[in-house]
Amino acid sequence: MSRRPTPRPPRSAFITAEGRQRLEQEYQRLWSVERPKLAREVGEAAALGDRSENAEYIYGKRRLREIDSRLEFLSRRLDELRVIAPEDLGDGMVRFGAWVELAGGDGQSLEYQIVGPDEFDVEAGRISMDSPLGAALLGKCCGDEVAVRRPKGDAVFEITGVRYRA
Repeated sequence: MSRRPTPRPPRSAFITAEGRQRLEQEYQRLWSVERPKLAREVGEAAALGDRSENAEYIYGKRRLREIDSRLEFLSRRLDELRVIAPEDLGDGMVRFGAWVELAGGDGQSLEYQIVGPDEFDVEAGRISMDSPLGAALLGKCCGDEVAVRRPKGDAVFEITGVRYRA
């Protein structure tokens, strides 16, 4: 019996214009700067002779495969993504692109932007719409409460503000 990994759930295909620009910049940097530089280094390492014990060559080839894999992923993903302008949705309901202010039961105040899975960055205050908290917030309005199951325990938050920034 073969063991196959559990298939990943489909990712949301929404992204902000800013998020798409970041992905396009990453693609361009990898394609026009990182990959050519690494290909040159691998060529130089290969010219040194025996490749079987040449750590620079082996590591360079591995890194080149990683870059090629990321380029392939970015190329496919950029074709799938649909840019959503959050400011067009400003009706007071939590939707993609909204900045949501939350009050926790312990008195803490949080603010997050709901973004697609390709641009989440919790430290910058951007959470994925596919995350447990992001999914719980979608469709809610100011004053609503949301319950979220987290690894460190369940939590209840009250939505204290919803706004859309241009």
